Amino acid sequence: MWLVIVVAVVALLAGLAANRWLRPRLVADDDDTGMAVKDMVGPLLTMTVLLLSFVLVTANSSYGKAEVASRGEARALDQLVETAEYAPQVQRARIQSDAVCYARAVREQEWPAMSDGHGSPAPSVWSTDFRLAFRTLEGKPVFGMLIGADNKRSDEREERLTQASASIPGAIFWFLLATLVITVMALGICLPRRNNRGQLITLTVITALLTTMLIIIRDVDRPFGGIINVEPTAITEVEQQANRDFLSHNPATGLPCDDKGNRLAA
Repeated sequence: MWLVIVVAVVALLAGLAANRWLRPRLVADDDDTGMAVKDMVGPLLTMTVLLLSFVLVTANSSYGKAEVASRGEARALDQLVETAEYAPQVQRARIQSDAVCYARAVREQEWPAMSDGHGSPAPSVWSTDFRLAFRTLEGKPVFGMLIGADNKRSDEREERLTQASASIPGAIFWFLLATLVITVMALGICLPRRNNRGQLITLTVITALLTTMLIIIRDVDRPFGGIINVEPTAITEVEQQANRDFLSHNPATGLPCDDKGNRLAA
């Protein structure tokens, strides 16, 4: 970091020194104008747009990973429910009921928590219960299939929680905001004082576009909160399917959790 700062300062001082002592020798006539402010605004605007575009791509990548992880977790949980059909009746009922409660805990408790970049301990209660049920199946063919599906579910959940955190550091966001302010102010300084209606409209449109892009970056960087967010659609569908499978085999047995995935008292 310090190397970049030192090089930038040296470059600035070298440029000012060249302007002070070298430019008079290179320019024959008396030059009092040089580069106008409006000539320097173009590169500044280009840099601002490039920075915003680069950060937007990064934020969109995080959003895409979050959506893929959410769907992958739902598929792994669905595979777990289907694989449980090959287990004995007692273990099958326990695994399928745990899957319903896990999905409810993810949907009702962990999803809202992820809007602030956090997770919830509620789903871990049921993932632990999965492993307790698996232990009673050691040595049977279905054991390896269940372990594989559960490992996939665990990996996808971890990826989902990772993507819930902002991928763009706050310092970068504030730097982008400062760059936007400087760019808009520089454009405003270069506007003519008279007959400037067209320029004012153009500046307003540019400001609106840059601001909208920065808002989109801020929103997409938090894929589980905001206007553009990943909905728990996939995990909800798996919950409904797992609930139907459980009730088809155990019509007289209730689930061990409430509607929010909290374990009921024995």
